[in-house]
Amino acid sequence: MSRFLAMLLESASTTGRGMTTGEPAAAVRRSWADVHETARGYAAALRTPSGDVPALEAGRAVGVLAGEPASIAPLAQAVWLTGGSVTMLHQPTARTDLASWAEDTVGVLRMIDASMVLLGAPFDALAPVLTERGIPFRTLDSLTGEAASVTPDVDVSGEDATALLQLTSGSTAEPKAVRITHGNLYANIQAMIEAARLDVDRDVMVSWLPLFHDMGMVGFLTVPMVTGLDLVTVTPVDFLSRPLLWAELISKYHGTVTAAPNFAYAVLARQLARTEADLDLSSLRIALNGAEPVDPDAVASFTAAGARFGLRPEAVLCAYGMAETALGVAFAPVETGLAVDEIDADALETQHRAVPAGGGAVRRFPKLGPPLPGIEVRVVGEQGEVLDAGGVGVLQLRGSSVTPGYLTVDGPKATQDADGWFDTGDEGYVTGGQVVVCGRRKDVIIMGGRNIYPTDIERAAAEADGVRAGNVVAVRLAAGEGRHRESFAVAVESRKAGDAEAEQLIRKDVTSRVVSAVGVRPAQVSVLPPGSLPKTPSGKLRRASTGEMLAAR
Repeated sequence: MSRFLAMLLESASTTGRGMTTGEPAAAVRRSWADVHETARGYAAALRTPSGDVPALEAGRAVGVLAGEPASIAPLAQAVWLTGGSVTMLHQPTARTDLASWAEDTVGVLRMIDASMVLLGAPFDALAPVLTERGIPFRTLDSLTGEAASVTPDVDVSGEDATALLQLTSGSTAEPKAVRITHGNLYANIQAMIEAARLDVDRDVMVSWLPLFHDMGMVGFLTVPMVTGLDLVTVTPVDFLSRPLLWAELISKYHGTVTAAPNFAYAVLARQLARTEADLDLSSLRIALNGAEPVDPDAVASFTAAGARFGLRPEAVLCAYGMAETALGVAFAPVETGLAVDEIDADALETQHRAVPAGGGAVRRFPKLGPPLPGIEVRVVGEQGEVLDAGGVGVLQLRGSSVTPGYLTVDGPKATQDADGWFDTGDEGYVTGGQVVVCGRRKDVIIMGGRNIYPTDIERAAAEADGVRAGNVVAVRLAAGEGRHRESFAVAVESRKAGDAEAEQLIRKDVTSRVVSAVGVRPAQVSVLPPGSLPKTPSGKLRRASTGEMLAAR
């Protein structure tokens, strides 16, 4: 039996803690032992054929399409108890074209060679769509079995067995799944426990993160489930419908650990600044900011707005992570707050060096902490040479958390080179032992021999009058199609979109601020109505999809 599965079983049998769901309508608390008992019943049902759906065999993949954490937790456990792997499928929204979604889902299920789909609320109404496409599925209601009959064999899953197939972000037309093994999960969970100083007797985790994303599924469901930490969890829809709920839950349950992408802290900061609610955020010791570039100004706004509710600025923990390491890569030191590295912009853009800022233009990047235990990080230059401290290049990782490969539509693909190094595709550097990420290599805009990062453009454009905070995207425009050199476009959302005169003023202001910040003009500035920019279901902006949208305009 894998160490991950053994850890899960031990937690279920020894802890009295559990998960609270159902807020804000009707909170329900279930102990992890109760969740495990339900999971064993589900596992017993999965081991038995049902109609045209065969029994789940060890080593087979299972797609999960459910929205409620209370359903997903026992479903995931049941699959692991049976020796299978879990794939959280992309969830359709009210605006999703179901025919296209079904075709994409069929492609994903073929790619992972899925045995079946497990279907739960609110997606059980999609059963006819799955039937029409010939996709085998079982609903949550059909999973009735004798829990006592399920006792995992010692060899049900080894360290190299697949536990999660995490679908990557982006278009589902060409899907790719990260193969996370039991060994990867165990190593990364143990490393994060150490780095975050998680304590079962003290910590209460509060989350709204989507469970089809690695930060939600691994960090805020699997971690508390296998360690026995208390968890309070709602859905992304609950948060996006009323962002202040996040703070209310931290206050009500004395939450100590939470996490979200940077945009969510910016949203919550605005809510906290204007609310008259009686909140207490003094219990919060970790507010992890990761999954997208960290904006120091957004962090400052969050800590300033939360100060009157007892929020300590040192609670912010910046982090670097990805599905290819199960979740975490680097965590900033706990309870030290945000640390920013200020470097010379010219040296960064022309020499690919991180040099302390002098009298010229400055670039500010959050320090994301040292690598987690068991993970090595190195920086590699254009010619494959390993760079010293301060050299800016591609970040590569090696260690027990790093995935062995992907599943793609063209078959399995290895992620590591002959020496075990994985190329992240991120550009950055290491300073004082801490990792700094500048941006995605594929998004870097090269103009006049300078490397310009979209985040610098976006932060400047966001300061323009009339632009909705957190709703700005800069995208690279390759040379060609009338352009003699590479350039970039900026898309912003504004409530003044549609007013020709107001749009012209916004474009002028955005252009001026971008030129002032990075020294070059955008080839295009588009002013869009609220809700126009493509986002993930959790609210993160999608740069690649924005580029496709602008190209089609």
